[in-house]
Amino acid sequence: MRYNDLNHFLKKGRDALRKGPVAMIFVEDFVEVDTTIRHHQFAGFREILVLAPDELHLPDDLEKGIRRIPYDTAADGATARAVNAVIEAAPGLWLYYCYNAEYLFYPFCETRKVGEMLAFHTDERRDAMLTYVIDLYADDIDAHPDAVSLDDAHLDRSGYYALSRPDPANHNHPRDRQLNFFGGLRWRFEEHIPPARRRIDRIALFRAKPGLRLRDDHTFS
Repeated sequence: MRYNDLNHFLKKGRDALRKGPVAMIFVEDFVEVDTTIRHHQFAGFREILVLAPDELHLPDDLEKGIRRIPYDTAADGATARAVNAVIEAAPGLWLYYCYNAEYLFYPFCETRKVGEMLAFHTDERRDAMLTYVIDLYADDIDAHPDAVSLDDAHLDRSGYYALSRPDPANHNHPRDRQLNFFGGLRWRFEEHIPPARRRIDRIALFRAKPGLRLRDDHTFS
């Protein structure tokens, strides 16, 4: 189903937010968009919101199974703005967000749906799940100019580390049990990446509640 924009979805597509988990996929470019959608459909998300430029073309079978929302994902603060709007519209719902060419993996995901995992988390009174964005890349750039290969994906097996998260309100002393995680391509090429974008940790799965806000650095209020 297609909508005119995010506001149109929030007015006319509220039925998509009746029951979770709901996935939000932000399309930054046109790399592996179809496989990203199919992967999360297989994972068992009840609804998938695809926020993407109008130029994106998808097969008809995918279009029928998603909520297509035209959106400028390249604008400053675009992700946080959209996620926060959905949070306000869906209190109590389990939500998930990612970008195209990102694939959610979790224990027993080959045989268990994401809803089963979140049911366990709900029983344990947990409202969020920490995830990590691990860079995958092709081993042969000549064969794969965009460096993406799902059939022959490689990852860095070392170079990952964590640092305590400083608290500016407390003389930058470490926050209790809060860490920033680094590694992968963002670590190897960190001189080309702004400091605020070097972290690989993200609370990608969380339960919406009134007043909860996602910040531009992928941390929550």
